[in-house]
Amino acid sequence: MPRVEPLAFSPSLAMKNSAKTASAIAVEGVSFFWPSGVAVLRNCSLAIEPGEFCMLLGNNGSGKSTLLRLLAGLLKRQTGRIEMQGPVGFVFQNPDHQLVMPTVGADVAFGLVKEKLSLAQVRQRVDEALCAVNLQHLQRRAIYALSGGQKQRVAIAGAIAQHCQILLLDEPTALLDPDSQIDLVRQVQSLVKSRGLTALWVTHRLAELDYCDRAFC
Repeated sequence: MPRVEPLAFSPSLAMKNSAKTASAIAVEGVSFFWPSGVAVLRNCSLAIEPGEFCMLLGNNGSGKSTLLRLLAGLLKRQTGRIEMQGPVGFVFQNPDHQLVMPTVGADVAFGLVKEKLSLAQVRQRVDEALCAVNLQHLQRRAIYALSGGQKQRVAIAGAIAQHCQILLLDEPTALLDPDSQIDLVRQVQSLVKSRGLTALWVTHRLAELDYCDRAFC
């Protein structure tokens, strides 16, 4: 079982640790309130070093997903500081909310449109990304014909194709059966270590903690 650290701690300590190691993810004194005034996060701080696979543990409604969306820029923080060192890829809990193209290869390529790459470069990126998640043989497979675990791996491949250095995963095993849950967490652990990525994985499953370097709660 990895070391589990409190999510909220002294901002000055976070700054000290971040300065020493140039954290890949640095959060200092971040708070977020809904328009009603209900607090989701208060004075939240954490630091994750490059190459770490960390998990964020907590009950439903504790603010885990909100923090991940703040890190991804999907929500705007109201206080504090967030620094992300490198491009960020976000994997949703439900892959059907993320996959938009009819086939596996087309969906992985979709995120590359904005980079104005040549057709050969796009094909190379797609091939490399699908190889990384062991799905190259399904490049022409229809998205609707995939299992839940395969869909999550396609979403991860999309982030890899865009050369994202940081992966944010919002309970990616929530809709999977127990065997597929462990397969996916092992796959992400392997990717982080083999490709030098940094990952923050939201979960409430204690069994998944066996595969991470550190955890926050």
